[in-house]
Amino acid sequence: MTVRIGNASGFYGDRFDALREMLTGGELDVLTGDYLAELTMLILGRDRLKDPGAGYARTFLRQLEECLGLAHERGVRIVTNAGGLNPSGLADRIRELADRLGLPVRVAHVEGDDLTARHPGSLAAHAYLGGFGIAAALREGADVVVTGRVTDAALVTGPAAAHFGWGPGEYDRLAGAVVAGHVLECGTQATGGNYAFFAEGARDLRRPGFPLAELHEDGTAVITKHPGTGGFVDVGTVTAQLLYETQGARYAGPDVTTRLDTVRLTQDGPDRVRITGVRGEAPPPTLKVGLNRLGGFRNEVAFVLTGLDIEAKAALVREQLEPVLAKVADVRWDLARTDRPDADTEETASALLRLVVRDADQEVVGRALSGAAVELALASYPGFHVLAPPGKGSPYGVFEEVYVPHGAVDHVAVLHDGRRIPVAPPQETAVLEEVPQPPLPEPLAAGPVARAPLGLVAGARSGDKGGNANIGVWARTDEAWRWLAHTLTVDRLRELLPETAELTVTRHDLPHLRALNFVVESILGEGVAAQHRFDPQAKALGEWLRSRHLDIPEALL
Repeated sequence: MTVRIGNASGFYGDRFDALREMLTGGELDVLTGDYLAELTMLILGRDRLKDPGAGYARTFLRQLEECLGLAHERGVRIVTNAGGLNPSGLADRIRELADRLGLPVRVAHVEGDDLTARHPGSLAAHAYLGGFGIAAALREGADVVVTGRVTDAALVTGPAAAHFGWGPGEYDRLAGAVVAGHVLECGTQATGGNYAFFAEGARDLRRPGFPLAELHEDGTAVITKHPGTGGFVDVGTVTAQLLYETQGARYAGPDVTTRLDTVRLTQDGPDRVRITGVRGEAPPPTLKVGLNRLGGFRNEVAFVLTGLDIEAKAALVREQLEPVLAKVADVRWDLARTDRPDADTEETASALLRLVVRDADQEVVGRALSGAAVELALASYPGFHVLAPPGKGSPYGVFEEVYVPHGAVDHVAVLHDGRRIPVAPPQETAVLEEVPQPPLPEPLAAGPVARAPLGLVAGARSGDKGGNANIGVWARTDEAWRWLAHTLTVDRLRELLPETAELTVTRHDLPHLRALNFVVESILGEGVAAQHRFDPQAKALGEWLRSRHLDIPEALL
């Protein structure tokens, strides 16, 4: 007994044609779409300020214009969190669309996540719900289920629970579906997109196909894709996505805490990876709530410094702007030495001096700063110019997370005929505790080493969780794992990535995946919407790590 669940969106703005591609490319029972992220909730919150009827992913509605009839014809159910801040509003628009197209489609939605009224000052405050509201809607015959803020994996656990009749306490099965859902949630990142070893082999990565999971009643799954689509699925691509935006061995969710240290991956044929061994535990007693609020206003100027005396030129600009910046609450200067000596192009002879300012007062970071920067055009360092004129200052958001008891939310499935099915909170919970670090493997025997980039022997993928970042690093052979586990300590990571030297860094070992997961606290400040650093979502932090050189055993190279 198998249910085939596909994915057609990893974020708000993903490939528009993916819904049609997944519906026409092969067999499916359920098609999911993940449109929400921390930043997306802020964007939708600002949309709702302008129009109380907005707050959902409008792209999804346009996709359904083309594909709702196709899904109905093929008997594919659609489950999506595109409802964002207004799932009932999107559900109503889909019903109107179905009526206009003459399709007898039953549309349900899930609500209860919106806690904004309980958090004054927030633009959007939403609890991360689990999959049983989705399951209730599907069991009652819904063809389309729209949710607001649920966990990304809930888009898979809900359909799986409905299909197999799983109850709330079947933790191993639910945990297996969580792992499959986590692999699917970011779309083509599971099929070769953003993959560390993308340059190897003769694979066609111009247009990777979207992934799907064949889930079995016992919670095991196979990750694959439709035949003939681009990209590829192997243990490496699945490992990379499994490590993405996770923390310790216990991966907490509203329905189950999944033990990532129990996951086993095996190649099951071309473009097929089998997931087995997953164990689950009772969920924690609280639900995560994501709070988004407007933090103030920000502005940015990038000064181009060319040729000689780069440091002196940067110092002059800083001194010239010091009087106006004294009034600004938060000022960050970063000098990126992208210049080379004796360069043969002007661009490679230039460095970038980046100024980022934030303040509650738009005037302070807007016209006051812009005017002062522009006035330097003929009065500063030789060769003065900027990448773009500074603007008037734009609002930025701040993300934080708080926790509430399960009973603090009214999790409800609202059916196509208006009936409301309440979803009970879990009867059993367990306080989340760290898993003891497993024993290290035997170290490699001593031998000759060569100075080389870490990325020659290890893959990595990194991402954001609020103000923190994670870097998952994995080895592809047992020998490389034995070396990696002993070599890439927290202290070594701090040496290789000096930006982390003063921050709290925690290492988690996942030996079944031959992987290490590092959580770097506070490196992203107040979250992606605050644009705290050059790479605000830490997407390339892992690639920076892979580019750093260290002594690697020649036997591994």
